Amino acid sequence: MRLTLLGTGNAAGVPLYGCCCSFCQNVRNNPEKKRSPCSALLEVGSQRFLLDAGQTNLAEVYPSGSLDGIFLTHFHPDHVQGLFHLRWGTGQNIHVYTPTDPEGCADLYGHSGILEFISLNVFEPVQFMNLSVIPMTLNHSKPTLGYLFEYRDSKVAYLTDTKGLPERSEKILRDANLEMMVIDCSYRPDCDLPGHNNLRDVLRIVRSVKPQQTILTHIGHDLDVWLKEHSDSLPTEIRVGYDGMLAYPITL
Repeated sequence: MRLTLLGTGNAAGVPLYGCCCSFCQNVRNNPEKKRSPCSALLEVGSQRFLLDAGQTNLAEVYPSGSLDGIFLTHFHPDHVQGLFHLRWGTGQNIHVYTPTDPEGCADLYGHSGILEFISLNVFEPVQFMNLSVIPMTLNHSKPTLGYLFEYRDSKVAYLTDTKGLPERSEKILRDANLEMMVIDCSYRPDCDLPGHNNLRDVLRIVRSVKPQQTILTHIGHDLDVWLKEHSDSLPTEIRVGYDGMLAYPITL
């Protein structure tokens, strides 16, 4: 199993539009440091799955037939905007696995094109050849799923967007003995807003779930600046994600 982080930013991204701070200026001068919409690519044997579809170049990067499906965490625009162009293609349908959300996003349901939306039942495992996927509820402003991926002895969780974890989801993750947890960390520790974790939230979850390794994603501008100023503040088992990062297998 191989998990690559395609994007690690929140909805605003980094550099922040209109911001002239030294951090954003540095990112503009070093485009490899930018943060694009939060998403990932999961590869298991010959199977390839996208986790969220916020990248806007999906039709260019993934030719027809090259994806076995897309797992959506939820229907906020920064997690689905890549689907609006992809849907008008031709050829093989693409299965898009989603939380149960009657609203969806804009007209995606009404004009789905080659996208086939499939609602998942919370906490019911779904099998894709040798890959088992358990969708779990998360705490967000729209119906949102986190995913536990199990392949042979590998167990990896992908959890964004969320503020803390619902009790049942947290117990499943705690009992799973995770090798890797990729989790929403949008805000610096002194910023407490609904819908997304701050660093203190993540540290509490890590203490409870006890994954071998944790990677922060869905990172906002202010947290990025804070992390630069407090580069030695994270435990060794917690790393800051970046666009293009190979999250799993674990490489230190």
